[in-house]
Amino acid sequence: MLFTDSHCHLDFQPLNEDPNALFTQCIKANIHRIIVPAVSPKNWQQVLTLKRESRKNLTILPCLGIHPWYLKGLTFQVLEQLAAMIEKHQEHLIAIGECGIDGKIAKEQNNLVQQQQFFRQQVLLAKQYHKPLIIHHRRSHNELIEILKQEKPQTGGFLHGFSGSYQQGKTYIDMGFKLGIGGTITYERAEKTRKAVKRFPLDTLVLETDAPAMPLSGEQGQPNSPLNIIKVFEQLCLLRVETPEDIATQLEVNVDNIVHV
Repeated sequence: MLFTDSHCHLDFQPLNEDPNALFTQCIKANIHRIIVPAVSPKNWQQVLTLKRESRKNLTILPCLGIHPWYLKGLTFQVLEQLAAMIEKHQEHLIAIGECGIDGKIAKEQNNLVQQQQFFRQQVLLAKQYHKPLIIHHRRSHNELIEILKQEKPQTGGFLHGFSGSYQQGKTYIDMGFKLGIGGTITYERAEKTRKAVKRFPLDTLVLETDAPAMPLSGEQGQPNSPLNIIKVFEQLCLLRVETPEDIATQLEVNVDNIVHV
């Protein structure tokens, strides 16, 4: 069985401290692809450079975007810079993101309108360059879905770190998105999400860690790792009726259907 981590920040500490050792461990664990979304202009080049770290049995897949946590101090000019970077590196990019809307940050910083504007423009870039999206959400499903329905991106993407109800997930699925399943399902308190994951068609799911963030249950306070994709997979298998082999095979197909590499 082979595995893809569809959302991992390899450019963040501590993952970037000894990447060769980490990559060797990933290869031994049959993790053969890691998708790395950039979060701000400051790390676009670093994420692009990670592509060169790909090796025979491990491919690093970069994405460029502007995360809603990193909008403070940014002007709309940075969106022009993002468009120029996408134009220059489009053959190496597999998606636009991480982008999205964060309702908690919007309330703290009173910047919901700015978040909506930045997200909409990144959706338009995804349409222009025929790239999928990697979408961040927190208390923002209504706002995200409204913009997606208005702009109608045709290339789908990944809804990162899905947590929500079956109906919320289905709305994204109906618009061509796969749901990123990560450490959330290792928490018993996440009953609503775990029940939803049991019901979704298997061909709508992908695995992710969000490392070094989003630690698994029992590992709170510790940096997450792409190696934990195996634990997420094992937890998913406990929630599903299909065999582990069938689940692993379909999850890889699901990634292929979005990123086309």
